[in-house]
Amino acid sequence: MAQNKRLIFKVNGLEKDFGSYQALKVKKLEIHPGTVYGIVGTVGSGKSTLLNILAGIEKESSGTVLYEDKPYETNWLGRIKVHDDIFYSKAPSFNRSGGTIEQYIAAKFNKKKNVIQNRYFKDGSFKNLWTRNMKEISVGEMNWLGMILACETDPRVLLIDDYGTYFNNNMEKDFRNKITSMNRTLGTTIILSAPSDIYIKHFASVLIYLDHGHIWKIRPGMSKNRNTGQKNDKKYRKGKHRDRKRNQRRR
Repeated sequence: MAQNKRLIFKVNGLEKDFGSYQALKVKKLEIHPGTVYGIVGTVGSGKSTLLNILAGIEKESSGTVLYEDKPYETNWLGRIKVHDDIFYSKAPSFNRSGGTIEQYIAAKFNKKKNVIQNRYFKDGSFKNLWTRNMKEISVGEMNWLGMILACETDPRVLLIDDYGTYFNNNMEKDFRNKITSMNRTLGTTIILSAPSDIYIKHFASVLIYLDHGHIWKIRPGMSKNRNTGQKNDKKYRKGKHRDRKRNQRRR
């Protein structure tokens, strides 16, 4: 008897409306564990809205979105309970923080703060960001900070919006190496969005093209390390085991 496919996300009949404007209409989308996906679309295509819904930042207008075969839970105010093992590079918590980047990273990473400072804030223009208030940094700087947190948080699922938009070639190459390493060694499921496939086609296994809220084509990426079937499940189980060990260390 054939086994059911293991999925991280399963989307059916998803629609998202903002008043009379329909931002998203996706009939079906399945996201497999341990795979790198690229969502490609111009401004207004719905890619950011899709990531917001997958991250639990926004709620769909209709349809179903399942994470590990379960719908998102809501609290007594009707707000979605965001999963700790999903990291979104544009999480609203960044903008709500009133302290400096140093204070934010110290609170989030504790003893790892000095490692992150030496790794990303030691030289160049980013050195001055360390003591800047989170509310004062630019959109590009916030995007860069989100990428740093994404690479250092070690989540089970990583969602990155506007990948590469604010990077130069060296920055993009550096983050690309970190992301592919997370995927290959830890089995992290990664979903990136970008206005063009110029960067992500080189390391994504699957490219999903959006246009006016609709998926108009799905194509394989140029990655030579596509992980499907049993390989995905092995990486997924490895990630689950890693999460349990990490949670034990935090206690």
